[in-house]
Amino acid sequence: MSDKDKTNQQWGGRFSEPVDEFVARFTASIDFDKRLYHHDIMGSKAHAKMLNKAGILTTEELDSILNGLAEIEQEIERGEFEWSIALEDIHMNIEARLTDKIGIAGKKLHTGRSRNDQVATDIRLWLRDEIDLILSELNRLQSGLEELADKECKTIMPGFTHLQVAQPITFGHHLRAWREMLVRDSGRMEDCRKRMNQSPLGSAALAGTTFPIDREFTARELGFDAPTANSLDAVSDRDFAIEFCSASALILTHLSRMSEELVLWTSQQFDFIEMPDRFCTGSSIMPQKKNPDVPELVRGKTGRVNGHLVSLLTLMKGQPLAYNKDNQEDKEPLFDTVDTVKDCLRAFADMVPHIRSKPENMRAATKKGFATATDLADYLVKKGVAFREAHEIVGKAVAYGLNSGKDLSEMSLDELKQFSDVIEDGVQDALSLEGCIAARAHIGGTGEKA
Repeated sequence: MSDKDKTNQQWGGRFSEPVDEFVARFTASIDFDKRLYHHDIMGSKAHAKMLNKAGILTTEELDSILNGLAEIEQEIERGEFEWSIALEDIHMNIEARLTDKIGIAGKKLHTGRSRNDQVATDIRLWLRDEIDLILSELNRLQSGLEELADKECKTIMPGFTHLQVAQPITFGHHLRAWREMLVRDSGRMEDCRKRMNQSPLGSAALAGTTFPIDREFTARELGFDAPTANSLDAVSDRDFAIEFCSASALILTHLSRMSEELVLWTSQQFDFIEMPDRFCTGSSIMPQKKNPDVPELVRGKTGRVNGHLVSLLTLMKGQPLAYNKDNQEDKEPLFDTVDTVKDCLRAFADMVPHIRSKPENMRAATKKGFATATDLADYLVKKGVAFREAHEIVGKAVAYGLNSGKDLSEMSLDELKQFSDVIEDGVQDALSLEGCIAARAHIGGTGEKA
């Protein structure tokens, strides 16, 4: 049977002529939704078991359907399955092939369901598995950051605000700040997974079905927590896809911020870290170049994922209930978001544990911006000076340092005392980089004890 002969065969009774060849190509989704094949077959098996339980399929018909679906899945995995644009989508391609293989029993499989609830079920099943993989990569990256942070817990570096040297911190503390972002990302993904883990199967086109189906059975069979509560909402809801893309956009935003810092830190102007050669590239014209292409590309891919989120929000904003053909446009941005997030997380999880710090350069940079100025102000306050007055005193000391070319920690006791009589011997301990960091031992601080 040719593609032309197959056109509309699953729903052609209402039509007096076949769909235009261009329209068939324009409306088909098989080129991208065929990646749902495993979950489509998984849903069909559960549906067939339920139809048998309800007395709609005989045991012989059920066995024939289950065996046929298993054979089709093997054909797809071996690359032997012939996909047809004329059959529009993954659901009709598989159903047509099943009917070719086992006859009339294949046509009974669609009893009590619609492609509307079928695709809604498939996407949730597929996305649930993909979220589990993403969570695994997030966990791997978090572990890598924690391992590197432990190694760098005493490595002093400047902390920045406005990209200006602000206060001393440790490299380990900075890495743990990255990890905190990812912990929140994991929580959002877990929350998204939990909220979407409801089964639309059995909602049919929009109103449910007249057949005595058991939606609790199929929900359990497919590992869902429960069936969806409203058939109209179930087939038209894409909140879970939007929520996933929102969480993904935040993941990429966080990776992009990390990427920006890695790019800065590998530059000759900073020279804080060394990245493994295998995560960098060279220049076709400048032989000295070592470019941090992996973090640069991750930074660039953030815009792509943010765009997919806006695309899905725009897709859904004007749709009346229930299902509309517009919803076919949900898959490509969703699929690409999943692929992009997984690839970016894998790149970072592979790369981060092998970053090597340059402690001498970090320490030298920390001394350039009067990073201990706040500690001198705190020292004065502890001696009874009002904070605003202390702020002014330290400002004058900084001005003196700029003129003399000395950091606060390099000034003698006599030089410091000219700004305040309360300054005494021992102030140098408060102004040392190690002293500044050790003093912040409270929960969340940069001190090693924290």
